[in-house]
Order: sequence, then structure tokens, then C-alpha cells
Amino acid sequence: MEDLTNLAGRQWVGGQEDFSTNTALTKIAAITAGRCNRCGAKVEARLPNGKKYCRECLNIGRIVEGDYLWRNQMKVDFPVSKTGGLTWTGELTSLQAQISQQLVNNFNGHQNTLVHAVTGAGKTEMLFALLAECLKLGQRACIATPRIDVVNELYPRLQAAFAQVKIGVYHGRKYQEPGLEQLTICTTHQLLKFYQAFDLLVIDEVDSFPYAGNDQLHFGAQKAVKESGVRVYLTATPTADLLTQVKLGQLQILKLNQRFHGGKLPVPKEKLFLRPFLNRGKLHTKLLAAILTVIEEGHPLLVFVPRIEQISLYLAALKCETELADVAIAGVYAADKKRLEKVEQFRQQQLQILVTTTILERGVTFKHVWVIILAADDQIYTPASLVQIAGRVGRAQDDTDGLVLFCYHKYTANLRSAMKQIKEMNR
Repeated sequence: MEDLTNLAGRQWVGGQEDFSTNTALTKIAAITAGRCNRCGAKVEARLPNGKKYCRECLNIGRIVEGDYLWRNQMKVDFPVSKTGGLTWTGELTSLQAQISQQLVNNFNGHQNTLVHAVTGAGKTEMLFALLAECLKLGQRACIATPRIDVVNELYPRLQAAFAQVKIGVYHGRKYQEPGLEQLTICTTHQLLKFYQAFDLLVIDEVDSFPYAGNDQLHFGAQKAVKESGVRVYLTATPTADLLTQVKLGQLQILKLNQRFHGGKLPVPKEKLFLRPFLNRGKLHTKLLAAILTVIEEGHPLLVFVPRIEQISLYLAALKCETELADVAIAGVYAADKKRLEKVEQFRQQQLQILVTTTILERGVTFKHVWVIILAADDQIYTPASLVQIAGRVGRAQDDTDGLVLFCYHKYTANLRSAMKQIKEMNR
């Protein structure tokens, strides 16, 4: 019989006879009553042969009428330890420590939790004791996040904090054979490959695209946790559905309105532009002046634009300016094949200006970065995304403030709401 231990807690698509002699496996029809049992979506699309298939979770493998979902519900006992593999020796602030201890208490009391903490509050460090509590009991934990960039940001920090623990990393741009790791970091899409695997599931940046408002990813997150498992949601901008769960008593909310260094969120400056930011390949003089000020101050600069197709236009305009001739400039977007490389170059300050979309609005940390948002009145910028972008600035202990510039043509309700939220967080 084939050893399927590494697939414990996972589910996959197969035929009727696959692994049928393995008693640890169970199977169900992949599609029943017009619903996909992997992602919960309504199935309507058909193949040329007439069979229905699910389009909603097609990106992790096709699932068709007549297929089966095989689930490995083998019980696995991880070693019990005194420390849970935690090797981190840092210290939390008193406010961080209070939330950290409450998360441990809630886990032991099987209470689901929403942590509403301002960007830069040190949410990752507040998780360490919680994760260690789960691991030291011989249980299994997962941190999931909607964005690949956040997975790549979290992994080295968790690897350093849990040096004695093998950590599984799974996302769509890094193929890795399934392993039986006690601690997993993955994108929320990858949760569709698990079934009742985790005793603890933490979803970071829970308000972020594509998880927020996606019924299929919520379905996958629900199924990935054991019935006795505990969920923790982290966000600086909680969504309406989470706040409803708080009101219903389904979630306990823990709030932290102070950044880890005690500083406040930078309050954005606002600049009204009557003429286009970019006209006939030339930058508006006020915009160029703002960019040059950032460079002269010696800060790396993130320039956010609403649309992918605008990146190349702004790159061309920036590279035409003689004052920026010696400045290293690049652009990055979600489907960029060199995305991870460029982000790391910017982090290492090998790039001074990075033109980007909302893919870098959250979950990434760059030392001493300043931010300019072009067309901040565009509908793509929700109040949450504007707050998150502002939160990229002032995250260092020795650099707690900096420039966040909202450039707009029309002052919108979203801009007004974002400014209000930032000021309320700073009270």
C-alpha cells in the first residue's frame, strides 16, 4: 500500500479506483446537486462532451462531473514540546503582550478571534506565542494570506522565529511537493487543497483581494480547519461580515491602535491636480517636483497607479526626466514574471523608484519608504486600500514618519473615509 502520510489533511481530485484500497482515504463525488464540493461554487460550465466542470477553482486543477474528491483524514501525532519550537527572543510592548496572551487564552478556550490592529502594529510578532501554544500541544497550524507577496514576506520572519520547526510554503508561483509540515504558510487559494487539516488557522490581511468577498475562498478556509479548530483573523480594516460576526458573538475582537514603535500612522498630504498627471509623455510639474523631493531626501519611493497599462507610460515619462537620469526605476504588477525579483531589489534599495499597482498595498515592509498615490480618487482605491498604502510608511523604529501623498482630481467619499479612519486610529 502506498504511503500517503505526507498527504494527511489534504484533498485531491481522482477517479473511482484511485487509492481505493487505502483505508485512511474517503471519497465523495466532486460535483453534487450542481455544486463543486471543493470550492462550493455553482457549476454551470460544460465541456464539449457535455459534462459540467467548475470554473471557479480551475486554477488549482480541473474538476469534472464523474470525478471524486479523495480526502486523507489520517490522524497524525506531531511531537509534543515545551516551547513549540519557538526560538524568538524579542520582546513585545505591553499592549502587544496583552493581545498575544488573549490569543493564547482564546485558542485554549476554542474561541475564534478578530485582531483589529493598525498597520505596523506588529501583528506577526503577536502571533508567535499563539503558534507556539498550538505546536507544543502536538497540533497543526496554518497562516494563510490572499497575496503571494505577503507569504514571501512572512516566511523568513517565521523561519527565524521558529528555527526548530519545518515550515511548509505553498503558493501558485512556487511548486512544492505536498509535505506533512506542522506549520504551513500559504495563499488562501491553497486552502482549497486541504480538508480538516488544521487545529489553528490564521488568515492575515483578511480584508484583502482576492479573499474578501470571495465565497469560494471562504468555503475553502472553512473546510480546511478541523471541526474543533480555531480561527484567527488579522486586519487593519475589518470587513462588514467580520464585524457582524463580532456583534453576533461568533468572534471576539481585540483592538490595537498603536504601532509597535509607539508612533502614529502618517497622515497623508493631499494635492489637487487640475491638469492630468501625465500629458503627452510628460509628468505634471508639481508631480515631478514631489518625486524629486523624495529622491533628494534619500528615500525609496513607491508610486501607485490604478491600472497596469499605466505603469509603462509612467516609467517612460520618469526615465525621460534628466533630473532622474541616475535613478534606478522599475515597474511591477501581479503578472510580472520578475515580480518577486523586483520587489526584493527595491527592498535592498537597488531600485529607488518602483511604480506599482495595489499588489503592494499591504503585507510588505520596505525600510524608510515614502509613497505617492496617483489618481487616489480612482474607484479602485477603497478606503481600506488607501489606509493600507499609507501604512507602508513609517514602519521602522528609527523612522516613524514620512510622506504619504494623495494626488487627485476630485475629492471622493473614499478619500474622505480613509483620512477619517487614519485620524481615528491616531487618537
